[in-house]
Amino acid sequence: MDTALFDYPLPPERIAQTPAEPRDSARLLVVNRLTRKVEHHIFRELPELLPPGTRLFRNHASVFKARLRLTRPMGGQLECLLLHPDLARDAAGNTWWCLLKPGKKYAVGAKFGAADLFDATVIEKEPDGRILAKFDAPGGMLAITEKIGEMPLPPYIHRDASTAKPSVSSDDQNYQTVYADPAKKIAAAAPTAGLHFTPAVLTALAAKGFQNYDLALRVGLGTFRPIVVEKLEDHVIHREWYEIPPSTRQALATPGGPRLAVGTTTLRALEDYFSKCPNAGRITLPEPWLAEADIFIYPPRQFAGADLLLTNFHLPRSTLLCLVSAFLAPGQGPQ
Repeated sequence: MDTALFDYPLPPERIAQTPAEPRDSARLLVVNRLTRKVEHHIFRELPELLPPGTRLFRNHASVFKARLRLTRPMGGQLECLLLHPDLARDAAGNTWWCLLKPGKKYAVGAKFGAADLFDATVIEKEPDGRILAKFDAPGGMLAITEKIGEMPLPPYIHRDASTAKPSVSSDDQNYQTVYADPAKKIAAAAPTAGLHFTPAVLTALAAKGFQNYDLALRVGLGTFRPIVVEKLEDHVIHREWYEIPPSTRQALATPGGPRLAVGTTTLRALEDYFSKCPNAGRITLPEPWLAEADIFIYPPRQFAGADLLLTNFHLPRSTLLCLVSAFLAPGQGPQ
């Protein structure tokens, strides 16, 4: 399939640089997949728009302050973006995949760090720019990020010198869902579809009897990377670790109302789960399901995990745009 089918012109000025205030005042476009009818609403109206009995499945991962701005020993700036720890190699969580900018200056064996906070050594480099580094940080790197880290805003959000300082504290709140679990501080990027929920919207949903079911998914930078190959089938999809707790597995295996996936990455996790667990829709076990989502979703595809999708707009030539296109017309060509 030609990747150009998922391209479109996106003027930079059309990308909002600040969130809607309040969150639930964002515009909401509603598309009926069966009738192709399009309606325009406001996000706070969501409880009135959902079918009776809808069950919401959402990613309650918490975003950590993954961006570290450092000073190089010989002068100049170094930016380190922590992606995730490599627990398979280091169960203690001291070995991390990250991105360094500028990264070309750091070969295997090179060192970097922050005085009196941590030291790190590059132990591996990948062709895609990722670096595996061993950290010596008393208390762990998550504690360090709380001290000196910044929220890892998407690459299409820009902070210039005049706005960086006053925006940092608001970014800490705006780039976190109101239902994020502090115990699941695993994400280097926010599950953005969930950012529009407010306590008022959650209260209104509960008043109508809508149930929420959580899963934890480690949104990574791969979700923002454009597809650069000409043929969609040649794209190597990124992996995202996720965990589905027993209560959510039970809900997925229990007949009931429509399932709403809050976010494309939530939908991707659900589809990955249904593809790898043959009995996912029928029985469950009293234990969490842990896996890496490595599924690439594009047209034509049928969906097993969700009946409804809540999502933001997506960048041209992105894997998420491919997923949305497939969901708009299951089993059909690009939409």
